[in-house]
Amino acid sequence: MMEFNDQKVAIVTGANKGLGLAIAKNFVNEGKKTVFVIRNKENLEQTKQLFQKEAEQDQVMFCQLDVSDIDGIQEVVSHILSKWGRIDILVNNAGIRFETPIEEIHEEEWDHVLSVNLKSTFFFSQAVIPAMKERKWGRIINMSSFGGQAGPLTSGAHYSASKAGQIALSKAFARSLAAYGITVNAVAPASVRTPEMDKMDPDKLAQMIETIPLKRVGEPQEVADLVSYLASESGGFTTGATFDLNGGRLMR
Repeated sequence: MMEFNDQKVAIVTGANKGLGLAIAKNFVNEGKKTVFVIRNKENLEQTKQLFQKEAEQDQVMFCQLDVSDIDGIQEVVSHILSKWGRIDILVNNAGIRFETPIEEIHEEEWDHVLSVNLKSTFFFSQAVIPAMKERKWGRIINMSSFGGQAGPLTSGAHYSASKAGQIALSKAFARSLAAYGITVNAVAPASVRTPEMDKMDPDKLAQMIETIPLKRVGEPQEVADLVSYLASESGGFTTGATFDLNGGRLMR
């Protein structure tokens, strides 16, 4: 879906690998100006190399940021507005997970997971609202998880709680911002091929696939294509919704 006549600016957090990279690539291919928000400097530099041509054409921007840093979020948003003058799309994708059993989760780990996964979703969304309101158009997509709906498959309770929180925030923001032409939705993937999945024991992966009605894992591009739809003009009548991409593991 090409939108070169109105070159929108999209931000993707955690954009150096997996779903975040696939989503950001889609936006670049669609002609959007795309901001890659990446925490680790080495990962940022590696990702830059993939988009040298687009960087030369002033189509991409790379920002090193730990999304739990609220002041840093404000600085990144200010920098984008100073350079490109608008923000149209935000994908809150950055996240962390641990498989710590409930009995062993300590306060520091709990706070860390909730800060990266949930607090950043709220404050990054809050930070871009004024720019979206000014144009009376905006798209916020929160990357939640199957774990936020049905409990964890492999991750800890704190991860599931943070992902459930993203779904609730999506509804709260959607109701608050609808009058300004801003839509807010959540995407809840499960069993999608990412670098984390590549680390799994092949036998355990095969067993997992047997539990999926479609008998396969999802691909990052399938998630990215849904996000692109939600971020497009065609997604303008969809807000406050959660979209499942799980091969049929959860049917509602």
